[in-house]
Amino acid sequence: MSLVKAKELRNLSPVELSEKKRTLERELHECLQKKINGQLEKPHQFKLIRRQIARINTIETESKNAR
Repeated sequence: MSLVKAKELRNLSPVELSEKKRTLERELHECLQKKINGQLEKPHQFKLIRRQIARINTIETESKNAR
């Protein structure tokens, strides 16, 4: 997972944003499964993925309110 800044996310189309969000949600689910099984090597990834999803949600809301 690569950390993408909000400025870069704002340049994406709504379709690309939703695809990115779905991908991150899958990664979050995989991270959660690894955490439950005790196989998670990088616990901070869980937090980073959640924050990235929150960034995308914020940008989606901003674009809806701007219309």
